[in-house]
Amino acid sequence: MRGPTAIWNLGIIAITVVVSYRGFMLPSLTDQYLFEPVRILRDKEYFRLVTSGFFHLDWMHLLFNMYSLYAFGRYIEEIYGFKDFLLIYFSGILGGNLLSLYLHRHHEYRALGASGGVCGVIYASIFLLPGGSIILFMLPVPIPSWVYAIAFLLFSFYGMRKQSDDIGHDAHLGGAIVGLLVATALHPSIIKASPYLYAAVMAITASLLVFCLKWPLYLPGGIRQSIRRSHPRQEQNARRRQADQKELDRLLDKVSRSGLHSLSWRERRKLKTISKRLDEKL
Repeated sequence: MRGPTAIWNLGIIAITVVVSYRGFMLPSLTDQYLFEPVRILRDKEYFRLVTSGFFHLDWMHLLFNMYSLYAFGRYIEEIYGFKDFLLIYFSGILGGNLLSLYLHRHHEYRALGASGGVCGVIYASIFLLPGGSIILFMLPVPIPSWVYAIAFLLFSFYGMRKQSDDIGHDAHLGGAIVGLLVATALHPSIIKASPYLYAAVMAITASLLVFCLKWPLYLPGGIRQSIRRSHPRQEQNARRRQADQKELDRLLDKVSRSGLHSLSWRERRKLKTISKRLDEKL
């Protein structure tokens, strides 16, 4: 099934750009829809598994993902049809976030971006569009898609182990695996077309996935750096509210034990100030 133009690819890019821009202007909007395990599991906000893919950290993050999605996704849609493209893309987003959800189910962790879906499209294109290549801005020559994909997968795993950049590479890994599996389910003939390459890619991805599932404790417990950078004021306000709540609990505990007269004038003034500040945040 071949379509005249990649309408759905361009449509998703346009929607993602608009939504991400709104998120840049309104950080509170991003917070309502980003990936956050505690909100997904505790509050059953399962929509975050998909909506987080429409928000991005900044323009560089957004443009890189959308350029990659256009470079690879448009050919999948034009040659194989929009249904295959949409299924691979959104399965990649969902698969990447489900892997992140499992690995970070006990962590304070937040994430955003379409990287899982983009990786799924890239990995699917290796076999759906054999002989493809990608041009990186820092290199003057194109790189074969399969070389780029395997190198990127190994780099992602290294990033998961090192965590020096605090990027959620597990979403990239999950998206790549799911995207390739969905492409295989839709077109099983891709295995026969490149059996050795397919076996090599699947062996590497399966090994990394097993390692992640068996030894997940090396993963970080903190919030991803991209979120810290995007909302530094919110991080500072959250720490201040936490400190205020702790001090308020101490003062109220003292009042409950010994009465209001036990507070010094400084403590009474602090109690009034903190109570007013916390009420304004509600």
